[in-house]
Amino acid sequence: MQRVLTSLRLTRPWRSPPARSCASAAAAARDPEIQVRALEGPDKGITEILMNRPHARNALGNVLVSELLEALARLRDDRQVRVLLFRSGVKGVFCADVNSRLRGADLKEREQMSEAEVGVFVQRLRGLMNEIGGTQRLPRCLGVALAKELIFTGRRLSGTQAQALGLVNHAVAQNEEGNAAYHRARELAQEILPQAPIAVRLGKVAIDRGMEVDIASGMAIEGMCYAQNIPTQDRLEGMAAFREKRPPRFVGE
Repeated sequence: MQRVLTSLRLTRPWRSPPARSCASAAAAARDPEIQVRALEGPDKGITEILMNRPHARNALGNVLVSELLEALARLRDDRQVRVLLFRSGVKGVFCADVNSRLRGADLKEREQMSEAEVGVFVQRLRGLMNEIGGTQRLPRCLGVALAKELIFTGRRLSGTQAQALGLVNHAVAQNEEGNAAYHRARELAQEILPQAPIAVRLGKVAIDRGMEVDIASGMAIEGMCYAQNIPTQDRLEGMAAFREKRPPRFVGE
């Protein structure tokens, strides 16, 4: 059963990403399509990105992709951010398609682009997918035969079907507010939050890069990542906490 969190302590408001270029300054004249909020209290370290493009059901258009890339570029170097959550401000939708089955891309907008503009947009969209993860490694997750079947047919999957195939980790029953998936994601973020941030980051690097190479190369990547963790204060703190039978206090150093 889905456990709904009844108290969400938030003291920082949603904020729109600041304009950093002429293009983003022009976009700032319109309502922003994403907003960023850092949680406080026991959830300090969790930052949320809210996607809010209701007229297009959060389809990935030029402005939304630009704002997401700019937000990620800023947050990447923010040491206060330990877990990043993406959520939707459109009830019942996360990132839906607009007459499209292609990664949530806005085909109504793309139809108005020239061939050169489409090429640039698709390149930026791939860059965004690489930044946040996702299904870009579909054949690795599913196997080549099943990946081809899903791509060739354009079949839509329910959450339960996606979980059964290993495309998503969790599928939850919807609640009355329409945000059951968000609450499950918050619970998962709260599990990650107390872990050593450097070890989590290096673990992500080892997994992502290790997937693309043979086992020997993957083990070498893992070894290099672990070597970077050896001199950290957090590693020593983890061992001390284990010895003293207390929760560790990781600081990300």
